[in-house]
This record gives sequence, structure tokens and C-alpha cells, in this order.
Amino acid sequence: MKDQLNISDKSKISMPLANLVMVIGLVGTVVLMWSTITQRIISLETSRELFLNDLLKKSDQKVIDQEQFLILEHLDGKQTETEDSLKTMANNTVMIEFLEQQLTKALKDIELLKDKVRANGNH
Repeated sequence: MKDQLNISDKSKISMPLANLVMVIGLVGTVVLMWSTITQRIISLETSRELFLNDLLKKSDQKVIDQEQFLILEHLDGKQTETEDSLKTMANNTVMIEFLEQQLTKALKDIELLKDKVRANGNH
């Protein structure tokens, strides 16, 4: 029973001073690291909450936003009409060029017919 350890409030512990300072320093370092990590986590959570609140505030549609969306829809409709008009004009250009070619050919044919009629009258 010599190896039995009796601990009470009157027990005395002897320890070298260097070891005591090392234990106190280790406990102080751990406490400082713990408080730094906790502070960093709290700071990150706070910024995340502030960011989410700002994001939710920004995502609310205001009257001016709705007006802008209406204007955008109106302008989109006008652009579609303009594109359709341009497509029609492009087709008109092709048709006009075709008709010019046909008219030039018809004028040549008319001149040939006139020449033939004149030639018939001279004989």
C-alpha cells in the first residue's frame, strides 16, 4: 500500500519552479488561442449575418425597380418591332432590284419591237 496516493485539501505538491512556469505558460497560451479562435468565429458569423441582411434589403423590389422593368419590357417590344421592320425592308430591297431588272429587260424588248415595226413600214 505504499504506492497509494492520498489527496486532500491539505496535500502538498512539490514541483520545480521551471515546470510550474511552463504549465502556467501553456495554460495561458491555450486560453489565448481559444479566445482568438472564438473571436474570429464570432466576427465571421457577424459579417455573414450583416451581408445576408444587406442582400435581403437589396433584393426587395421598390416602385422605381418595377417602373424600370416596365420600361425595359416596352423597349424590348419596340426593338422587336424595329427588327421586323428591317427584315421587311430587306425583302423590299430584293424585290425592288428584281423589278428594276425586269423593267430594264421589258424596255429593251419594247425597243426591239418598235424597231421591228419601223422596219416593217419601210419595206
